[in-house]
Amino acid sequence: MFDIPMIAVAVILLLFSFGEYLSIVSRARIPMLFVVTFGYLILVWTGVFPTDIFDKAQLTAFASLMPAPLIVHMGTIIPFEQLKQQWKTVLIALTGIVLAAIFIIIVGMPIIGYTASVSGIGPLTGGTLAFIITSERLQEVGLATLITIPAIIMAIQGVVGMPLATNLLRKYGMKLQDSKAKSTHRQIAATIIHQNKDLTRKKMIVPEKYQTQIVLLTQAFVGGAVAIFLGEITPINYSLWALAIGITGSYFGLFKGDLMERANAFGLAMSMLIVMILSLMDTITFSLFLNYLPHALLILGVGTIGILLGGYIMSKIFKWDVHLGMPIALTALLGFPADYIVCEEVSRSIGRDQKERDLIFDSILTPMLVGGFTTVTVASIVIASILIGTI
Repeated sequence: MFDIPMIAVAVILLLFSFGEYLSIVSRARIPMLFVVTFGYLILVWTGVFPTDIFDKAQLTAFASLMPAPLIVHMGTIIPFEQLKQQWKTVLIALTGIVLAAIFIIIVGMPIIGYTASVSGIGPLTGGTLAFIITSERLQEVGLATLITIPAIIMAIQGVVGMPLATNLLRKYGMKLQDSKAKSTHRQIAATIIHQNKDLTRKKMIVPEKYQTQIVLLTQAFVGGAVAIFLGEITPINYSLWALAIGITGSYFGLFKGDLMERANAFGLAMSMLIVMILSLMDTITFSLFLNYLPHALLILGVGTIGILLGGYIMSKIFKWDVHLGMPIALTALLGFPADYIVCEEVSRSIGRDQKERDLIFDSILTPMLVGGFTTVTVASIVIASILIGTI
């Protein structure tokens, strides 16, 4: 039945929707990618899905077009004013993932080798796009079997990061409940983030009446095409060009903020990105999974320690509470919307009244979201592009 493209597409989307359902009912404690990744592998290993199901669904070629425009989109959602106001948050998040990368290389290289260690760093410090960048490079150099490592890390990092961040933020929230501590902690509390509020007031190069969904989608793909062209003629990976194009384009008014969301194309684009991720995992057999599971767990364990230590050190330097600083660094393992859900869950569960819940929520939301922008949106793409290029 999978020879009929529409049936193949419908079955694939049912798997995605099941992952979304479990993520929603568990409040992201069961990450969607965890369900989809392992669900897909189990279905392939048991013969329920053919290994070429995405070819049968005629999605492979279309999905391969998604990374570049999506990275351009990522560049358009970075809130410059918030990043400037929250520069300490940015440094905490960056320090965490830099220490994680250093620790993984130092500890991992003598045990599992440099290439295996580097293959897991990008996905650990980010997510789907870092995985794509890493996997494409591993295929180019003939190391497709190593894709198993970043695939496992990408699937389970949220399972590790979410409970850690939640427990740390709960301790911070409990300190906010102390009336004597409130005045101190209010100094680093921020209002809820309003993405691109300055960009919406900025005069756009393309007049508002022409910013239709098709025009916005065209901008994302043209930006992606330029990035790929520049990646071909320069030694710089296309992903870095795409990120730079998105950032500069939104800053100077060429692109609207949150470009693909405004084009009503983000959901479809992300679905196709997941298709591409899964199609890159066709070479992962059950034996490969078992062989590389210790490698992935080593990278995840050592990297998490580096992230936490980076958050702790920078919190001490900035005289921040470590129970806020370390979760900010842990946003590398979460991303959006998990970081938002954690904030909502913490404030709801420990706030004794609405006023207290609002205080806790407003105090932790902006630093956590800015931390996520820093790690997942920007730094992971840069780190993955640079380090994977050394293989």
